[in-house]
Amino acid sequence: MSGDDEGTITDELRIRQLSEELTAQTERVTKLYSAFEQAEKEIVQLKAEIDVLEKEVIDKEIEREGIEQLLGEKDHRIRDLELTSAKRSKQVDHLEPELEKMEEKFTREKDRLTRVFEIAEELDNDLRLAVAELKARDDWYVDHMKVFEDLNKAIKRRYEMIEAA
Repeated sequence: MSGDDEGTITDELRIRQLSEELTAQTERVTKLYSAFEQAEKEIVQLKAEIDVLEKEVIDKEIEREGIEQLLGEKDHRIRDLELTSAKRSKQVDHLEPELEKMEEKFTREKDRLTRVFEIAEELDNDLRLAVAELKARDDWYVDHMKVFEDLNKAIKRRYEMIEAA
């Protein structure tokens, strides 16, 4: 019996040990499964975050390309404006001597026209004076026309008298 007891105890002990080990292993598997589920949830969340971040990266890349395009267009416009400015500057350099010549011609023409206007004023004043003098002469003639007509009649009568005599 004592050998059987030892074997039974050993078997019971062994069953208990195996049962305890099974419980421990079950707890470990449960913990591992919980950890696995937690990790799986985190993976799903991380995948969602990755999707969001990838979309943001794509949006940022599109925005960056748009900004680069705008910068390229602005650089092109700036170069065009600089080129236009350089051309205009050369035009100004070329036209400045012409402008000086034109200003000199303008000054001469202005002086000449000033003299012409002075002469025109003098002529206008002379014309007014002549018109006034002619009017005075015409008025005198009209006022004294009766005398001339009477004188003319007297001269005709005298000739008639001379012829009749």
